Amino acid sequence: MQAKKRYLVLFFAGVCLLLLFCFGGIHVPLSRRGLSRRHARTPHPGAQWRRSPGAVQPYSACEQDRNDDANDHISPRQKRDAIAGLFSGKHCRMESCFDFSLCERNGYKVYIYPHQKGEKMSESYQNILLSIEGSRFFTPDPDRACLFVLGLDTLDRDQLSPHYVHNLKAKVQSLPLWNDGKNHIIFNLYSGTWPDYTEDLGFDIGLAMLAKASISTEKFRPRFDISIPLFSKEHPRTGGERGYLKHHTIPPFRKYLLVFKGKRYLTGIGSGTRNALYHVHNAEDVVLLTTCKHGKDWQKHKDARCDKDNADYDKYDYREMLYNSTFCLVPRGRRLGSFRFLEALQAACVPVILSNGWELPFSEIIDWNTAAVIGDERLLLQVPSTVRSIHQDKILSLRQHTQFLWEAYFNSVEKIVLTTLENGICTHTYFAVLVICSLTFSPRLHLCCFPGITIYPKFTAVIHVVTPLVSQSQPIMKLLAALAKSQYCAQVILVWNCDKPFPAKHRWPVTSVPVFVIEGESQVNPHPNPALLRCDYCSIYIVEFAFTVWRSFPDRIVGYPARSHFWDSNKERWGYTSKWTNDYSMVLTGAAIYHKYYHYLYTTYLPASLKTMVNQMSNCEDILMNFLVSSVSKMPPIKVTQKKQYKETMMAQSSRASRWADPDHFAQRQTCMNKFANWFGTMPLVHSQMRLDPVLFKDQVSILRKKYRDIERV
Repeated sequence: MQAKKRYLVLFFAGVCLLLLFCFGGIHVPLSRRGLSRRHARTPHPGAQWRRSPGAVQPYSACEQDRNDDANDHISPRQKRDAIAGLFSGKHCRMESCFDFSLCERNGYKVYIYPHQKGEKMSESYQNILLSIEGSRFFTPDPDRACLFVLGLDTLDRDQLSPHYVHNLKAKVQSLPLWNDGKNHIIFNLYSGTWPDYTEDLGFDIGLAMLAKASISTEKFRPRFDISIPLFSKEHPRTGGERGYLKHHTIPPFRKYLLVFKGKRYLTGIGSGTRNALYHVHNAEDVVLLTTCKHGKDWQKHKDARCDKDNADYDKYDYREMLYNSTFCLVPRGRRLGSFRFLEALQAACVPVILSNGWELPFSEIIDWNTAAVIGDERLLLQVPSTVRSIHQDKILSLRQHTQFLWEAYFNSVEKIVLTTLENGICTHTYFAVLVICSLTFSPRLHLCCFPGITIYPKFTAVIHVVTPLVSQSQPIMKLLAALAKSQYCAQVILVWNCDKPFPAKHRWPVTSVPVFVIEGESQVNPHPNPALLRCDYCSIYIVEFAFTVWRSFPDRIVGYPARSHFWDSNKERWGYTSKWTNDYSMVLTGAAIYHKYYHYLYTTYLPASLKTMVNQMSNCEDILMNFLVSSVSKMPPIKVTQKKQYKETMMAQSSRASRWADPDHFAQRQTCMNKFANWFGTMPLVHSQMRLDPVLFKDQVSILRKKYRDIERV
């Protein structure tokens, strides 16, 4: 009898174990050899958060392992089919869905379909098309085009939006050059509608590339699609505002540590994170405000917290919070992207991104870990402690990168569009096409791309002698002798473009460095020394200081006389100003030093039409060189303090024959600014307020001591 009971107990125990195994209660561990190294060495998410405060891991290791185990029985084909395909070309890459032969015939040209009569078009899409039409890539001839852009507004594909274009599928399919979307690019900001806000555009884009805001990593096709930022209709078409990192940058802490102010969704997609923000809001240095007061019937759905949230929301000014916070929270909304992203970048407020699965804008050319904190929506409660642990040096670096990215890629619709066409598309193409785009398309074309980048301790001085000889206080021979005495000078080149004959042989000074004289408008070829000093009116004192500064910034122009540009909203064109202010974007090359690589680019890659215009006018060469250097470096020039006598000397030496006294001189430079901007496709010049002073740089201390007896006590 006892044996029978034991058998029954064992039998029921076996049945229970079998049921548990069948229903997932017990998992049989697989061999650890089958796990990848990435999974085997993934630490606990909390430890990884503390160890790397600048970036929050998007998924925890344990959940990733669970997802992998749950999908082990699904075949690769089933996995692909499980991801809802929005278009037939969901596996496209440039090499498989783009016809490069169109680009090889006529270069990189973009054609825009004509606007169909009666079709509505939003202001934002008009700005996109105008930006393309104003670029050097636009062509009105479809036979010369390499890329095609729709004349139909595809930005807003929310069916509830007044800008939604109906029957877009049939209209697109009827385009004569559609060809299933090959060599087409489609711009989109909003897709899907209530309640799930999918990424469906309402029509099959086929083999077309997609430049889309709020695109998910799941739908993003690497090396083919381009993720763009979500921008408002008020975003300027061109000539965007500068960033706000101007004052009080060190130490980098501000009044608030972390802020957010925006809508709170009570239900539906995107409501999870924003509904939980009140848990970390402390009303002191962490101020996270939400409001339920949006939509027509918000009062019908409001919860117990709505009244208090709305009252707190109205107490704070959003702009004041934005400009006085170190970090800005950027949680997802109904869609993955948010307007808060660009607002934070402009305000030099480091974005803390909580939007799992969002493919960040221009992610294939921008390392966002240098300018943002990428978090996880599920780890919201850890955000305050994480941002508090970031060192102030890292904070300053993050804020500086926000300003660089804002001004280089995001501060106008024009820059967003051209970054899409240039950095997005050209970096995906073959080298043959990339050569066409290389001047402005690299997000940062480093000097290492040019052979011989080693910074030598010498420079080549270039003196351009023109008619008339303006400098009376420093004759050419005296200037030549002074430059040759510099410990940094390796050789001197005189470009003699003057009506007067060469000086007599006995008048040339004896120098310890070789002197070359080039007559006429011959080009100065690159020389072994990387540094080219353009010096038409400078002294040995300012030359040696400028060269010392340049060796720390070899990718920029370092010079003395500064100029600036601005956007004239009344005339809808760029303006040029020579007013002496604290803000500048150019330095005149009459007294400047730059790397010979830029001289190589100037003579080799710039089109003959621009150089011919410069030569015919005998003007704007310095502006064109500044355009070129800023286009490559994405950085402003560096101004070093000049002697006050420069301005007075130049004005005193002006004569009727001098170009400085020519009334058309200033008008020509205005024209040059706009023609250069049109060819480059954007305004590459970057403003700066930095000036380097030669404090105690080779000061004549003995003379000062005689004049100021108590100088040591100062």
